[in-house]
Amino acid sequence: MSWQPNRQSDSTLQQQIVHWVIAQVERGDWVAGTKLPTQRQLAMQFEVNRSTVQQALEELKAMGILEAKIGSGVYVTDNSWHALLQQTQPNWQTYIETSIHKPNYHTIQLINEYEQRDDVIRLGTGELAPDLLPTEEMESSLRELSFQPKSLGYSSPQGNDQLRAAICHYVKKRGIEAEPQNVCIVSGALQALQLIAVGLLEQGSIVFQEQTSYLNSIHPFQSVGMQMIGVHRDNQLAQTLAQKKRKKQAVFYAIPTLHNPTGHVWTAQEKKLLYEACQASRIPIIEDDVYHDLLFEATSSPIKAMDRSGQVLYMGSVSKTLSPGLRIGWLIGPTTVIERLADIKMQTDYGSSAISQEIVLHWLQSGKYDKHIVGLRQQLQDRADFTERILHEKFKNIASWDKPKGGFYIWLKFHEPLVDKEFFLKLLQQQVLINPGYIYDPQDHHHIRLSYAYASYEELQDGLQILHDCVVDAMEK
Repeated sequence: MSWQPNRQSDSTLQQQIVHWVIAQVERGDWVAGTKLPTQRQLAMQFEVNRSTVQQALEELKAMGILEAKIGSGVYVTDNSWHALLQQTQPNWQTYIETSIHKPNYHTIQLINEYEQRDDVIRLGTGELAPDLLPTEEMESSLRELSFQPKSLGYSSPQGNDQLRAAICHYVKKRGIEAEPQNVCIVSGALQALQLIAVGLLEQGSIVFQEQTSYLNSIHPFQSVGMQMIGVHRDNQLAQTLAQKKRKKQAVFYAIPTLHNPTGHVWTAQEKKLLYEACQASRIPIIEDDVYHDLLFEATSSPIKAMDRSGQVLYMGSVSKTLSPGLRIGWLIGPTTVIERLADIKMQTDYGSSAISQEIVLHWLQSGKYDKHIVGLRQQLQDRADFTERILHEKFKNIASWDKPKGGFYIWLKFHEPLVDKEFFLKLLQQQVLINPGYIYDPQDHHHIRLSYAYASYEELQDGLQILHDCVVDAMEK
């Protein structure tokens, strides 16, 4: 060992000694269990004070590379390689824990994980079963489409011009007047919420919502510093909003048609009440209308249809009706807002899939979409009726529910507050996956969001029997 520290170096003698010892371990010259020379011997070799060697060795011990054995000397530790790895890698856990976007609830992480398994009965899933997706028709439409070179490139900031025009024509049936410049194509409605969160609101803004809300199960607003406030939609709503808003920026998130998770459909009067209450305090409304096409019977027009001042940002999507894999939704609002959010979207993903946009355009223009929706509604109605028959047979004495008016869900309420994490895990152990009410309202231990849209008829039968047995067991404790 002829190495000596360089006294002309910018590094201190102690730092150079530490790096030299690490090099011996990394090269394998000093393997685990190697005994180091004494401090005196090292000081003589390096031509430094013994105290300098001592400080260097203490630092190496603190790093976990060396260890002292009383009465024996200093040795390379058995886990020196692990210690070195920790020293050379970033502390990713610290990065994760201090990042802006917060982790989801553990229950939701488990839901996301187990939804990928084929051996699990999915009683809460918010998507169509594979056999409800128009797979053959989609393949046929791909053969019918003729792509221009431009359609295979990046999309324009607000999305495909023809698709935006087709969406304006489509929503006009619901009483919504819009021009293509009022539309931004997004990669699903969730991206629209994320764009609004970072593009329109300042930190500390208030997001009003119903007490039980889909927004509580995701974090597009919470992770960028927004304050979530649940309110009751009653005759005091205008006063409540004014009192809680004060001088802060605020928006109201609403799902008036087939609310997620409750399945509730607002009346025209309820929509008018919210619109006027928000108008009084100049609070924009985010109207999430992704389930509208799945209504079993016609209902009143969206809130956006009564909007003449650009107060309502309207969200739609084909993820719940045609294919979640296409990742195509839209946001309708004032031109200045749409241009702002389109600019942010281009900075994040450079536009939604141009091919997916061409597919959705084809389905809207050809009439395929309208035809598909008619058949899909009937299939969902049949599934809802089948599920209700089981509920009447097995659950009428232990739970209550409203007859579904469309969409995917029945908001099933048990007579006792038994829906907790333990209940969720007990079902999961029996290969049944539910969406418990507490992920939509932390105080709710009575409900589950029961989906009839994904599980097969046989799985619905088996899964509901297992659910029934677990409920009975929980009530008997």
